[in-house]
Amino acid sequence: MGIDELYKRFLECGVVTTDSRNCPEGSMFIALKGETFNGNTFAAQALEQGCRYAVVDEKEYAGDNIFLVDDCLKTLQQLANYHRRRLGTCIIGITGTNGKTTTKELISAVLKEKYNVLYTQGNFNNHIGVPLTLLRLTDKHGMAVIEMGANHPGEIKTLVHIAEPDYGIITNVGKAHLQGFGSFEGVIRTKGELYDFLREKGNSTIFIQNENPYLNGIAHDLNCVRYGQTEGLFVSGRMVSCSPFLAFEWTSAGQTHQVQTHLIGSYNLDNALAAAAIGTYFGVDAAHVCHALEGYVPQNNRSQLVETAYNKLIVDAYNANPTSMMAALQNFRQIEASPKMVVLGDMKELGPGSCAEHQKIVDFLDECKFDRVLLVGPEFGAATTHYEHFGDVEAVIKEVEAHRPEGFYILIKGSNSMKLSRLPEYL
Repeated sequence: MGIDELYKRFLECGVVTTDSRNCPEGSMFIALKGETFNGNTFAAQALEQGCRYAVVDEKEYAGDNIFLVDDCLKTLQQLANYHRRRLGTCIIGITGTNGKTTTKELISAVLKEKYNVLYTQGNFNNHIGVPLTLLRLTDKHGMAVIEMGANHPGEIKTLVHIAEPDYGIITNVGKAHLQGFGSFEGVIRTKGELYDFLREKGNSTIFIQNENPYLNGIAHDLNCVRYGQTEGLFVSGRMVSCSPFLAFEWTSAGQTHQVQTHLIGSYNLDNALAAAAIGTYFGVDAAHVCHALEGYVPQNNRSQLVETAYNKLIVDAYNANPTSMMAALQNFRQIEASPKMVVLGDMKELGPGSCAEHQKIVDFLDECKFDRVLLVGPEFGAATTHYEHFGDVEAVIKEVEAHRPEGFYILIKGSNSMKLSRLPEYL
């Protein structure tokens, strides 16, 4: 079945699902494949559970209301692009090593003060999540904020050609997924594929962190709306305090505004300024920008403050790489509190440089002089250090159950696979 005909069927449904366990009445099921599953085998079941149509790419599963295509994943992506073009919604594309999810949510919160905004839910930012997000667009949406993630070269290029953003923002570039990218330069090139797409479109606008030399180095031939901590930018700002919640002020067109956020970490200043810049650019008045930024509360283990009966915890256990780990430690060092304790888990997907990057973190810990440090995982275990070390989160749980710390400010930071998000209930 061709994409034109399939799109007509999609319009009848209005909803696409790729999960046979979640089949809204009248939806369209698209059968995807993975290493351990074949969605084709669930097509008939999807119809039984409420789907109007199903799409498969293996002939033996086709039948009544089950349409055959060459490749279901490519069809999903083509359908999303077709839909995006038909609607013509203004789309802001966002990527970056760190901060893209928080920045996406802040931008969306600000824009929602004036527009009906569709934005990426959670971390649906890959070759499946981006098209599924686009297929949620309706003619009622005035704008969309589409997050795009990558761990290999070429991934952003694929995603921008699906989403075809009108504007772009790269939050930053840092050392993450080096195993996939091959080098830090590979990270820059891949994130820069967003700029490349907009450059090819011609006369395109990006929102750029003014003080970032790597982004400035690849931003040529683009209209740059600048934000940062330098005076005189489209939006300029400075941190007022961060103990632990970020308070800052921002200035645009000669007017200065105060904001008290629920964000933890001085590194969130640039994320908030990006949202202020984009909101201001699209006509959200300053009072509503401030209202949105003050009202946003982070979720999903991203720099959340958790107060237990025994301790105050900063939980940042969703993701970790050398850039974000160092930023979290620098921020925690600045917070005026005592005593302080950190629990750090391994940073994954760093390739051959992993040992050196973990050692740099340990060496920085020596400078910080926190009252107690717990390191978790084999990568930290290979580092030269005198700090307490545990093989996995289970070993940490046993330790804190036997000797629970009390009265501490505790930073919990590590890659999601280390499962440090389990610790708050024991601390």
